[in-house]
Amino acid sequence: MSVHVKRAYEAPASEDGFRVLVDRLWPRGIAKDEAKIDLWLKELAPSTELRRWFAHKAERWDGFRTRYFRELDAQLDAVAELRKLVAKRHVTLVFAARDEEHNNAVALCEYLRAPRVVT
Repeated sequence: MSVHVKRAYEAPASEDGFRVLVDRLWPRGIAKDEAKIDLWLKELAPSTELRRWFAHKAERWDGFRTRYFRELDAQLDAVAELRKLVAKRHVTLVFAARDEEHNNAVALCEYLRAPRVVT
């Protein structure tokens, strides 16, 4: 599995491979043609309620991941679509958050790499 994360405000590069935007909102100030996004999977972004609760506060990271993983478990079709892409090619999950360590793309990457049992 070849999946990485990259901030939307960094220049696209050939080594990014297939670029998937995983935010619910389009990144501010970036033109769609500049972003070089191959696929926008809004449905894999955290819910508005979860995003607002988290507010990119590092002390809420563990709680965010737990809640976000539950939301992802409910999005089986979209997760399956992304897993198929990752199995075939190099994928970069693109996000807009300033915090490069505590964001939904990092959590989603972790989710994809770990075996999941949906309950």
